[in-house]
Amino acid sequence: MRWSEAVAPVRMRRVAIIAPQAVLREVLVRIAEAGCVEIDRIEEAVPGPAGRRLQRTAAARPVPAVVAGVPPDPGELEREGRLDLLVGEAQVEEYLASAVHDGEAAALGGWCPAAEVPRVAGLLAAVGGTLVPLRKPRGTDPPTLLRSRGPVHRAFTPLVTTYGTVPYADLDPTWPAGIAYVVMFGLMFGDAGHGLLLLLAALLLRLGRPRRLAPLRRLVPFVAGAGLASTLAGVAYGEFFGPTGVLPVLWLDPLEQPERLLASAVGLGGVLLSLAYAVGTVNRWREGGPARALYATSGAAGFALFLGLGAIGAGLYLHQPPCTAVGSVLALGGVVLAGAGLYGSGAGGTGGVLQTGVQLLDAVVRIFANTVSFARIAAFGLTHAALGQVVWRGTSALAGRGVGGLAGAVLLFVVGNALTFALEALVAGVQALRLEFYELFSRVFESLGRPFRPWHPSVRHTEANQ
Repeated sequence: MRWSEAVAPVRMRRVAIIAPQAVLREVLVRIAEAGCVEIDRIEEAVPGPAGRRLQRTAAARPVPAVVAGVPPDPGELEREGRLDLLVGEAQVEEYLASAVHDGEAAALGGWCPAAEVPRVAGLLAAVGGTLVPLRKPRGTDPPTLLRSRGPVHRAFTPLVTTYGTVPYADLDPTWPAGIAYVVMFGLMFGDAGHGLLLLLAALLLRLGRPRRLAPLRRLVPFVAGAGLASTLAGVAYGEFFGPTGVLPVLWLDPLEQPERLLASAVGLGGVLLSLAYAVGTVNRWREGGPARALYATSGAAGFALFLGLGAIGAGLYLHQPPCTAVGSVLALGGVVLAGAGLYGSGAGGTGGVLQTGVQLLDAVVRIFANTVSFARIAAFGLTHAALGQVVWRGTSALAGRGVGGLAGAVLLFVVGNALTFALEALVAGVQALRLEFYELFSRVFESLGRPFRPWHPSVRHTEANQ
């Protein structure tokens, strides 16, 4: 597999399901068993006998569909309360009504992962049907199915799917998005003691404890990654349940060197934005070719403008005129390219010039705002350290006041750290997600795709009424 395919969604093929009308239902049963074909359907199709009976039946909650291997009697299913089989048969009727007929033959369109086409074709051939690969219709994008690359990838996937569906032509950003998230979370939640608690929580989830949280077991790598990043950041800050002195400061003390922490957060933001622009440029190329990649504000033009403005700022701060000059050239090139792209996609004329100017100004302001926005990593890291310091100072003050004071110190230390842990975990989690979505994904994606939804109900090959 080429690297370009390994980092992209699963390759899809447009297919036609063709069968004699007499065996079309049996072919659909085989499609259901295969579970990897998304079938086109007519939304306005008239409901069949099972569909009409299903409309008269009120269910307290959705019922999973079950398809009978042999045609059932919808009336008997309704009388026996077999809603699962009734739902399945209603879906079969809907697909049968969506088929195109030509004489004795019937056909349905759909999408199937390219690697699965031979297997599904073999299943259909056994009952007299066939699966024919077709060319992708012009102007239509295939549905998106992300590759499953192990438990860590599956744990990070919700970060992307919560934002939306990756367009079929784009790269899958799950791995870099997950790593960026846990790094940002760790810097804001930087305390080795609190990080170890997250690692303990990941271990308990892995062991299925408590049982009611068992559905969250797939998030174990995510929680463990956040815990590891928080622990490492706490070691760097010298924080272990606050400034307890258990750990030496290896990098910086957030409360003693806030400017350095702030500069580091903005610098990390610059690196992450550069990576987002690089991925965005590749995505624009895959979506619309080299021209779109060159002129898009989320492509090469925006990347050049971003790098140029960064070089100008660095040159002025470091008093390096060559750096400022190179940055000016890059920024000017980015403005020219972005302006040409924006004007070409606009209405033209004087109105188009004014619109392009406003959009360019907006692009420059967004670059400054998005870069500075990463300062929140430092701000919430400082907040975490300040809360830890308050709790530790109160604990130290109480500890020297006899037995009662010692008991109060223990209580304050436990309760204070519990509140700090809960509050800062929530804040760091939300703020890292905000940076991921608004600062990074806004450059990676220009639009969203459509998820791949194969038809995969359970199939019952015994008598429908059993």
